[in-house]
Amino acid sequence: MLLHRILAVNIFALAVLAGSIFYLDSFRGRMTTGAVTGAETQVGIMADSLALAEPGEKTALLHRLGARSRTRLRVFGSDGALTMDSWSGAAPTYELRDPAKEPWRKNAARLLDNLFDAVAGKPPASPLQLPEPERIEGWSEAVAALRAPRATTMLRRAPEGTLFISAASRIPASGDVLLLTRNARDIRSIVRDERGTLLIVVFVTLGVSVLLSLFLARTIALPLRRLARAAHQVRLGRAREVSVPTLPARRDEIGLLARALADMTQSLRYRIDATEAFAADVTHELKNPLASLRSAVDSLDKIEDPALRRQLLEIVRSDVVRLDRLIVDIAEASRLDAELSRARFEPVDLGHLVESLLELWRPRAAERQVRLAFARPRVGSAVVLGDESRLARAIDNIVDNAISFSPPGSLVEIGAARFGGEVVLAVEDQGPGVPEEARASIFRRFHSVRPEADGFGRHSGLGLAIAKATVDGHDGRIDVESRHDGRSGARFVMHFPEAPSE
Repeated sequence: MLLHRILAVNIFALAVLAGSIFYLDSFRGRMTTGAVTGAETQVGIMADSLALAEPGEKTALLHRLGARSRTRLRVFGSDGALTMDSWSGAAPTYELRDPAKEPWRKNAARLLDNLFDAVAGKPPASPLQLPEPERIEGWSEAVAALRAPRATTMLRRAPEGTLFISAASRIPASGDVLLLTRNARDIRSIVRDERGTLLIVVFVTLGVSVLLSLFLARTIALPLRRLARAAHQVRLGRAREVSVPTLPARRDEIGLLARALADMTQSLRYRIDATEAFAADVTHELKNPLASLRSAVDSLDKIEDPALRRQLLEIVRSDVVRLDRLIVDIAEASRLDAELSRARFEPVDLGHLVESLLELWRPRAAERQVRLAFARPRVGSAVVLGDESRLARAIDNIVDNAISFSPPGSLVEIGAARFGGEVVLAVEDQGPGVPEEARASIFRRFHSVRPEADGFGRHSGLGLAIAKATVDGHDGRIDVESRHDGRSGARFVMHFPEAPSE
């Protein structure tokens, strides 16, 4: 789900931020290294100071040095016995706490410290064990300093979890060993404070990220889910029942998607209604010739009169011709939109196209004693982009309609010209014309009011509908109006966008 992905991306960024907490481990390591180095330096300086002090001043000097450095100083003799202690007769400089006596908050903090140490892979320090009695053998670093001329250090873990730093150095010219110990509680306090600050930042950022994720889910995922649900209902065939949200307040890509989906659903609903209406019209139009054909065929076996039989056979032939014409036109009308959507439009000179169709129209016109007149435009002046065969069929339907409604001896005039970025093709006849209230309905499928003299079965009522669908598919429009000269007749005008010049 989109919500899960939004949360995953935001939490990944938080994980990167949370990883900075483990940076504190290296920060603590640097502080610890500095403290150990400092203890090593201090014990060397203090050993030199004790070597230079008078015998009666060494105890007082040891107390001062321990108090100022906040450490405990022990001096072991060459036999391993404790000879001096900075805490002897003075206040302790640090405290080793018993974890069993600490409050629960300290225990929780200690568990958190251990958890971070385990995640960071930090090896635990050896636990501190105070020797009883106090002899040099209990401090391995002091034993090592007794045998080596340089200072040695050791890092241990106090009972409450703090670092315990010790450093030992041999006192020059005496053979004694000075042991410095320190409980580095300040390092843990600094690290905990920084870790707490980072945890607060992480949790605040986590809360903000979750709120932002929910906001993004509400503004992105929820509208998309509503649109997906509506699209699913449309897919199930419930286009009429679906109300696709248009999200008019959204001016972003989701708003554009919602409005495009709503328009698509509306178009689909229109196509479904048109398909159902077309199917109903086809059923109605096929019923009449089929009923006539069945009646004629059923009567053939009962009629003995040759003249009546010839009349019935003529009816059968006429019905077969009418059915054939209907089937051809229905097939063409049903696939017209799909073919136009796949067609590759090319420049078509309407003047040249009409001129090539004149030879096809003249026999029809002569049969009805109608004359044809074509005002041929200048070559290349009436060029449109389109499918030449489809345009030819549309123009043929309009001219055929004009011829069929023209009285004998009349004239059908055809003209094509370019006006203001459009190519206009007009067909005028001298027939009865089209009443204004009927001008919209004549382009409907199967709407056919034919002259009585027109041959039965020659027209399916789809010619003008096919012509209008073709013109619409070429981004044009078709209108019917009265003649401009005031005479009786109809004037069909087709408007097409002019083809762009090369």
